[in-house]
Amino acid sequence: MKTALVTGGARGIGLGISRCLAREGWNLALCGTRPAEAVQEVVAEIQSEAPDAKIRYYPCDVSDTAARERLVNAVFEEFGTLELLVNNAGVGAKVRADILDMTEENYEWLMKINLQGPFFLTQAVARRMKEQAAGCIVNISSISATVASVSRGEYCLSKAGVSMATQLWAVRLAEFGIPVYEIRPGIIHSDMTAAVQEKYDRLIAEGLVVQKRWGFPEDIGKAVAMLARGDLAYSTGQVILVDGGMLIERL
Repeated sequence: MKTALVTGGARGIGLGISRCLAREGWNLALCGTRPAEAVQEVVAEIQSEAPDAKIRYYPCDVSDTAARERLVNAVFEEFGTLELLVNNAGVGAKVRADILDMTEENYEWLMKINLQGPFFLTQAVARRMKEQAAGCIVNISSISATVASVSRGEYCLSKAGVSMATQLWAVRLAEFGIPVYEIRPGIIHSDMTAAVQEKYDRLIAEGLVVQKRWGFPEDIGKAVAMLARGDLAYSTGQVILVDGGMLIERL
């Protein structure tokens, strides 16, 4: 069985990804900032859907250099190999504020989690994948990589950075046969969007999204599983939009 590391893999979009991969026969290394005892029920639920899979959870703040190093070492010690990295962990802006009022403190906090952490986790994992001559990397970004929201500019900038990081790693790792992809979710029903559910319920009903519904974490999970199977093997560096047609230009 192959092994996947899914950051933020025990809640929200990450949990949808974890469930889909487990059903397809992947061993899972999940990480998040919550202590292990806080996610025992979630891990047990995934395990019940995939009884043959080995599933482990590792507390890890991806913005912390030492924590990332411990994570990578622990995963390879436990599983031996790692065939898939899904950079999913991320946060929204602490305070939604006009970019004229954005603080450097909030900017730096978010960037370390959403961009710097995943970039250097990819670096550490890619070095190991290069040695094993196999692997795949999937970055979870957002439509905010190209859709400007001036009340959360730091988030948009971080996701635009993830998009460029995808292209950089796709170019660098192609010679080793390691494809790198970006999945760009639209409006996904998760804990991150819970605070704005009423707003988007209304906007979706008014036609913001062509397919008039919320996206769900498993919509993203199915896309990751497709890439992990190698169904788009000749498409490294590409962006997969999972947004219900939201960004289609319309008159």
